[in-house]
Amino acid sequence: MSGSHGRSVRRRTFVLGATAAAGTAALSGTARAAAFGWRDDGSNYVVDTGANLVFKVGKTNGDLTSLVYRGTEYQGYGGMNSHIESGLGASTVSVRQSGSTILISVAYGTLRHYYAARSGENNIYLWTNKADTSVSATRYILRVRKGLFRNDEPDSYTYTSSTVEASDVFAKSDGQTRSKHYSRLRVMDYDYIGWSGGGVGLWVVRSNHEKASGGPFYRSLLRHQSADGGGLYEILYYGQNQTEAQRFGLQGPYVIALTDGGAPSSSLFPGTLTTSWADSLGMSGYVGASGRGRVAGVGISGRNTAYPYTVGLANPSAQYWGSARASDGWFSIGGVLPGTYTLTVFKGELAVRTGSVTVTAGGTTTLNTIAIPSSNDPGNANVIWRIGDWNGTPGGFKNADLMTYAHPSDVRAAPWTGNVVVGNDETASFPCYLWKDVNSGILVYFGLTAAQAAAAHTLRIGVTTAYANGRPQVTVNDTWTSAIPSPPTQPSTRSLTNGSYRGNNHTFTYSVPASAWKTDPGQYNVLRIDVVSGSGTTGYLSAGTAIDAIDLLA
Repeated sequence: MSGSHGRSVRRRTFVLGATAAAGTAALSGTARAAAFGWRDDGSNYVVDTGANLVFKVGKTNGDLTSLVYRGTEYQGYGGMNSHIESGLGASTVSVRQSGSTILISVAYGTLRHYYAARSGENNIYLWTNKADTSVSATRYILRVRKGLFRNDEPDSYTYTSSTVEASDVFAKSDGQTRSKHYSRLRVMDYDYIGWSGGGVGLWVVRSNHEKASGGPFYRSLLRHQSADGGGLYEILYYGQNQTEAQRFGLQGPYVIALTDGGAPSSSLFPGTLTTSWADSLGMSGYVGASGRGRVAGVGISGRNTAYPYTVGLANPSAQYWGSARASDGWFSIGGVLPGTYTLTVFKGELAVRTGSVTVTAGGTTTLNTIAIPSSNDPGNANVIWRIGDWNGTPGGFKNADLMTYAHPSDVRAAPWTGNVVVGNDETASFPCYLWKDVNSGILVYFGLTAAQAAAAHTLRIGVTTAYANGRPQVTVNDTWTSAIPSPPTQPSTRSLTNGSYRGNNHTFTYSVPASAWKTDPGQYNVLRIDVVSGSGTTGYLSAGTAIDAIDLLA
């Protein structure tokens, strides 16, 4: 079957805001308007959208049990339904219709989940309200039958007996690795994911993730394909390499959209989707546009224009983000729930300015130009040499791009070992990750002038995350060794092996005395970087860390 895989169409950075709120008018009836309507088949509520889509929701558990588009069943692989988590189990499920909208409500303990259909649309709108930790994580997985779309995704995987790590990272016979974790994309990089082929497109359009955690740069499960079918995910909270506490409340809508093979309508994307028709549905936790506000900034000064800048808002209840305009740093973030937020300006993924902003319902908080102090950006420091860029990512280092969609053992990875000479393509030669059991003890060779060697200098190593408390200890010329630094706070789960370098950025500093340097200008100085930790196991699951930049201050 021919077709192409789903892709990021454009970067969306403004958050979802529904239009004017209305009261919670009562929904009524079982009536059908022409082909649009619903019926009870005994086991399911069957919804016909009046277009080309008919779907079923189980009356006992709220599973999506059938998804028929143009007469073809797309739902299901391995005998499993589509649902929250791995299925909620016994739930209270009800259906109501009001004019051109049908709402199916699912109650499972304190969790509420909703499916909505609109007359004449080939879309299913979904919301999920998680009130507490009684459900451990929050995802919706759309399970798609095998054989309907080509299994040729760059990040697809096939269950095999060749397991590389845990039960979710696999190796193909050619040495390439696959895992459902390898999404390539950060949340802010995509609006939808899915597949197209045979004149049909099946997509999941993400929500604005206001009740998710991890911020705009978080990476999580998006999709997978295997021998028995495929899965498309909307991850509303996930614990892998998570930097924030879990948020609770209503999240959505996210949309299951079926098309004639093209991309889903941009009117469904986060930031453009308006759902005034949902204002009166009475969903638990729903806040319409009139109950939300906006933050707008006239500009950001002190930027390095070689890098993109992102503005994030976060508090314990919600998160939002928007891109700063390249020309002047202008930004606007709408659809924000009322409250006081920490506002963070990111250079790439590195926080370079924080502040506070308060948002009110129906209002716009306008900020004057935000100035980034020069000292807040470590890239502004005067250095003798630098490896990498201070941008909060390991971008540019050896294997960095590959690690967002492959395991470190992948055959496509360049050797993780090898020494580095400053002035000889040093960034591309330096590995993006260091592990205690793989490539600890890497050597960096560099020269100093007589004047430079006569003085003490500060060495900085920036990291983006760490596994098992891995952190760098340094030795200079085998004569001076730093103390073992304290580990910064980092996620406790796997990271470096499941496609994510995103943790808590941290800078280690080492005061190297003048006595440590070689004074002969013709001699190389040698820096050894070891990874130290008493935690971790072996190989790529030994203690490790991801590198942002390394430099020696003048």
